Amino acid sequence: MRTVRILAILFAGLVVLPGCTADNGTDDITEGTKGGDERNGAYNAPTDWWKPHPESAAGYTYAQVSGVVADNPNRIIVGIRGDRTPEGEERPNSSNYIVVVNGNGDVTERWTQWDTLLGFPHQLYINPYDPERHVWVVERGGTMKTIHEQILKFTNDGKDLVLRLRDPNPTQRQGGPVARDNPNPGPLDFGQASTMTFLPNGDFLVADGYQNGRIIRYTEQGEFISEFGSVGSGPGQFDLVHGIAVDRDGRIYAADRNNNRIEVFTEDGEFVEEWPDISDPVGVYTDESDGVWVISAVLNRILKYNRNGELQTYFGTFGGTRGGFPGGMARPHQMSVDQDGNLYVTGYDGPWLNKYTPKPGADPAMIVGQPLIIGD
Repeated sequence: MRTVRILAILFAGLVVLPGCTADNGTDDITEGTKGGDERNGAYNAPTDWWKPHPESAAGYTYAQVSGVVADNPNRIIVGIRGDRTPEGEERPNSSNYIVVVNGNGDVTERWTQWDTLLGFPHQLYINPYDPERHVWVVERGGTMKTIHEQILKFTNDGKDLVLRLRDPNPTQRQGGPVARDNPNPGPLDFGQASTMTFLPNGDFLVADGYQNGRIIRYTEQGEFISEFGSVGSGPGQFDLVHGIAVDRDGRIYAADRNNNRIEVFTEDGEFVEEWPDISDPVGVYTDESDGVWVISAVLNRILKYNRNGELQTYFGTFGGTRGGFPGGMARPHQMSVDQDGNLYVTGYDGPWLNKYTPKPGADPAMIVGQPLIIGD
């Protein structure tokens, strides 16, 4: 009788688990989302959002898609290194250095009025403290034509140039006796400046850059204030500084690209610490929730750190050339967020611009937030 009672108890335990007693073992499996590989993290990426070159039927393509800044969800301003011929060469007399697309990815503006001024609009920005939303361009200089390295500030509509910091030397290849080391550059002696960011009082910082190893501070009117850094791999030095951002305490985050690290400085340029082992960081972005987002070009990945340098999350993966998959990255280079939370990431090697929309119900900690405005 004891054995029979034990079997009865075991049987009773089984019958309350119907999912385990179906005839084929599958009839009552709990339904859920199947498959997927989280390639785009907490975002969806629309298909065919970035449109082909307007002369694609004749074989022309965009060159590197380098810079992006979202003015609003229906006006995204894109910096491109001109056009490529059907043979893959840089096209003489290109006219697609800055284009504007709407929320569907259709081109609505082409800033052809500045074709003679631009050659390589490396990064684009809108100062979040500026009510007039001027558009800034870090211009690295041209190769097919003589374009000077410069920082340009346009009215929001692109009709007027209101500030120009122009390197007097029309070359991309300058330096001192040691390659990539210009030991005593002047205030406008750019070594292919790469990126910039803004301070609440109107001052701005320029990461300079490919030849020089310094961060320069200017007034809102473009007057030189100070600089720090040099070429090298020690604390406070740079081997291609290619990203810069500021947190709410005024600390400066610099992407030291070839040294594979983020360096942290005080507002006055004093070295604080480094975050090592971050592969190929090409951009830094601080959001309203104090996330420090870093673009890794070689990993094709966007990484989120807290202000202590601890990795929180990441997303993104290599997407191949055109036709890979929506949202696939190809050496990401700059990112921007619009007021609806849509994220835009340039694919330098695509060449294309990716758009990402937050998934419904996505964890806010997994989403790139609005730009940090210090004092809010």
